[in-house]
Amino acid sequence: MLRIAMLSYHTCPLATLGGKDTGGMNVYVRDLTRQLGRMDIHVDVFTRSQDEHVPHVLHDLGFGNRVVHIPAGKEVPLAKKELVGHIPDFVEGIQQFAEEKGLRYDVIHSHYWMSGIAAGMLKDAWGVPIVHMFHTLGAMKNRIARSAEEREGPYRVDGEKQVLSRADRIIVATPAERSQLQFLYQADGGKMVTIPPGVDTEHFYPIPKDEARDYIGVDREDCMSLFVGRIEPLKGIDTLMKAVSLLGMHDAKNPFYVAIIGGDPDVAADEMTEEMSRLQSLCDELCLGQMALFWGKRAQDTLPYYYSAAEVLLMPSHYESFGMVALEAMACGTPVIASQVGGLAYLVKDGETGYHVPFDSPEVLSEKLGALLGDCKLRKKMGEQAAIYAKEYAWQKISAEIIKVYEEVAIN
Repeated sequence: MLRIAMLSYHTCPLATLGGKDTGGMNVYVRDLTRQLGRMDIHVDVFTRSQDEHVPHVLHDLGFGNRVVHIPAGKEVPLAKKELVGHIPDFVEGIQQFAEEKGLRYDVIHSHYWMSGIAAGMLKDAWGVPIVHMFHTLGAMKNRIARSAEEREGPYRVDGEKQVLSRADRIIVATPAERSQLQFLYQADGGKMVTIPPGVDTEHFYPIPKDEARDYIGVDREDCMSLFVGRIEPLKGIDTLMKAVSLLGMHDAKNPFYVAIIGGDPDVAADEMTEEMSRLQSLCDELCLGQMALFWGKRAQDTLPYYYSAAEVLLMPSHYESFGMVALEAMACGTPVIASQVGGLAYLVKDGETGYHVPFDSPEVLSEKLGALLGDCKLRKKMGEQAAIYAKEYAWQKISAEIIKVYEEVAIN
């Protein structure tokens, strides 16, 4: 039986989604680990402890697999720049855990570049191969950044290059990510294997709309669109809000609105993130009123109800390496309107499971949203096609491909 050391240094797979550093990667690590357990692969997920009151070892992922919280620096959330300096402590804690338990791992599977740095140190100590997945790339984020604050420092891009040199295999989600790594980082294409993320089709499936709306407390006659994700500039929420203002739908009997899931919209002004504050101000400037509702974070287990309750999911991102939220929504039978960027350009089938739109183009987004909301038969057809298409990404299939990669590098 293979034994995998899964590294998710900066964020825990058990964290509530919608926070600053929680999103698709958390879901990926959590659901992959669960599926590997079902397939008799033992996984220990190592993450940095951010709360001294949370037990350091949890068995929440089942099948004997563990989430191990390693103290590295103060056990509180830290900025990513601060986290870099604590990577050696993280590595030391993992080594100590493995030694105390008498464990030897066959493969290190690291996620995001800081975990990749830690993996390199463990490879030196253990002589174990590394399989790595970046999830997002610093150079790509810098290409679409609209301000100095949104740019990643050179330390990240340099770190990513270091990870590329040390990893034995790089799992990329799409051909676009492969091209980005080769063009921007001069990465070795021979190390790369394209395997998309998966979706838990036992959890994400179409729920009858009336039942889903009753569960989340939404009127059955409302015309509700949905955004789910982190509240940050590259998600393009401002584009979404401008599109809604252009749409100008207002029906007192059957109100139209976009529900925005993510972030903490109700905290005091001095505790609110800069982006949340900016978006709420924009909402006022555009006079959206109840047409844009900030609902805050929601537990992952409840998301199928929200996806199923929505007429359409909107993803106006400037950059997405894949787009897990789009896949989850499609699995729930909800069509998706998404920017034609990164993984979304491959994942959403234009005219079949939803629509592509140029990023940062509220006019086109508004046009496509209006067309879809105005045609019940088209929405139903696209939703049904989306649910069928999403089954091709079931974790059973995706995990089998990843196990083949583990076996290949472990043998060599």
